[in-house]
Amino acid sequence: MNLTERLAAQPMSNPRADRVKDVAGLAGRSARSKRGLFLAEGPQNAREALARHLESPCVDAVYVTEDALGRHPDIAALLERVAGDRSVFVRLVTREVLAAMSDAVTPQGVVVVCPSLDVAAEEVLAAGPRLVAVLARVQDPGNAGTVLRAADAAGADAVVLTAGSVDVYNPKTVRSTAGSLFHLPVVVGADLPELLRAAREAGCGVLAADGHGDVDLDRLQDASAARAAGAEGVDAVYDLARPTVWLFGNEAQGLSAQEKALADHRVAVPVHGRAESLNVGTAATVCLYASARAQRRGADRP
Repeated sequence: MNLTERLAAQPMSNPRADRVKDVAGLAGRSARSKRGLFLAEGPQNAREALARHLESPCVDAVYVTEDALGRHPDIAALLERVAGDRSVFVRLVTREVLAAMSDAVTPQGVVVVCPSLDVAAEEVLAAGPRLVAVLARVQDPGNAGTVLRAADAAGADAVVLTAGSVDVYNPKTVRSTAGSLFHLPVVVGADLPELLRAAREAGCGVLAADGHGDVDLDRLQDASAARAAGAEGVDAVYDLARPTVWLFGNEAQGLSAQEKALADHRVAVPVHGRAESLNVGTAATVCLYASARAQRRGADRP
């Protein structure tokens, strides 16, 4: 008997059931905070949550439609492995039940309930990070998710959200991370001055992404490439190959004067066309990849 057949013996079909209401309630911040749980919706988040769970438990419950199991055999295969773990509640549900649970306008057939995953800043810094992205009062779920995905793709060691930033467990934020939330450590509610003091003690430099910054990112990248090639007398404003914490500011206001003052340098991403500026997600992607490339070059130096 396969997984679908086993689950079909006890399908959830009542969208007004208490369990359905409990899951749906996790769309609200107060319920998430009180219960220490959040929703990971959609197939990409589901497969990444389940894959991580097989290495380090991070799934409390899975609700999936029969259609979704048929469309995503990889998720069905992961569930076959997870279903033997009696600590994980796995249940087949109707489309109506899934819709009642989901925060999404168009549910995608699977909802995973997970415990909060954030870690302490001390844990991140004790591991000797090379690249960290810090979101200072970034409040849009889509932007936060984009930066987290970019950090994951660039091979960053962690993402930090300061106090006043969007809740990383907001369903919209989780969906926008496309599973990257399950790939790297995330710190929430950090005090920025204290975080940066500890980061410097751990050997990290601090760069602030600032459209009006006095250091040009192209210049830093050119210097990094020249240094990696063995050139002498390279401009040493800042070595992108060193361990670095990047600061990214609020969508509307950017970084405050006090936040910029905490950085070693304010770095501008050059705009060669007529655009007024880059949004925080795009700027973060460019900056993180600049550091990642320089660090990889540096690792290859003789």
